[in-house]
Amino acid sequence: MKDAEMYIPSYQDMLDAHERIQPHIRRTPVRESAYLNELTGADLFFKCENFQEPGAFKVRGACNAVFGLDDAQAAKGVATHSSGNHASCLSYAAMRRGIPCNVVMPRTAPQAKKDTVRRYGGVITECEPSTSSREETFAKVQAETGGDFVHPYNDPRVIAGQGTCSKELIEQTDGLDMVVAPIGGGGMISGTCLTLATLAPETQVIAAEPEQADDAYRSFKAGHIIADDAPKTIADGLLVPLKDLTWHFVSNHVSEIYTASDAEIIEAMKLIWKHLRVVMEPSSAVPLATILKNPDAFRGKRVGIIITGGNVDLDRLPWTQ
Repeated sequence: MKDAEMYIPSYQDMLDAHERIQPHIRRTPVRESAYLNELTGADLFFKCENFQEPGAFKVRGACNAVFGLDDAQAAKGVATHSSGNHASCLSYAAMRRGIPCNVVMPRTAPQAKKDTVRRYGGVITECEPSTSSREETFAKVQAETGGDFVHPYNDPRVIAGQGTCSKELIEQTDGLDMVVAPIGGGGMISGTCLTLATLAPETQVIAAEPEQADDAYRSFKAGHIIADDAPKTIADGLLVPLKDLTWHFVSNHVSEIYTASDAEIIEAMKLIWKHLRVVMEPSSAVPLATILKNPDAFRGKRVGIIITGGNVDLDRLPWTQ
């Protein structure tokens, strides 16, 4: 698909999404830590999307897609592939609307995420932990069910929904120099770009990525999408590659992409658990890990950080493996 054929969601789409999803999401709090501010030399504002009912920001895009369907489309349900959080959030949105939800998940996805999907009524079909296996398995499931495909991130409805998070973050803080969010497929980063380009154009959008799944970083430097099929990192929510729609936002609006090692991500995760006192998953620790690794880029700045999710398997914490 070429850019000319894509529908690029607008700022108005984001505003419409925010109104549509209000009954189904939480306006999550923004937390601060004097210790982490001192440690980094920056003023950090953590937007706690791990406090959403399904435990992740993806409930925003999922609800926008599900509640934007007309009755005829909704009757056939929805379907997707996901490493976990999108599957959970789409199942939650479908449950609230009373429609079926079928999801394809890697067999290696955390058990906590599989349990959440099933709790909300989602039907799981497992696949191998690679992008190619995920997409092949999904094609079969969708052909059998006829559900509306809600892509985890390369979907205008999803991106518009994710953009509502940074709208709230700007409203909850007194101006920010930067907003930092994890990047995998780029749904949250794209939504952040969509919103801030209009609402706060002076605010830079920074993406944070695991070193062991750094295809977005390499794409950003090369000027075109580079996709890895099956990267391995403890940040299991960031294993998927950019697609055409998210690449549009990344290539046009992201100021920089920084990376961090798995060891650095684990240390950042411990710091957040200890000093913010919130449960969050490894993917959500990548922004702080990159800030600690690149202090000169953030020192003296007001920095918004999106804690994207909190669905972690408490029996398999990364520092116990």
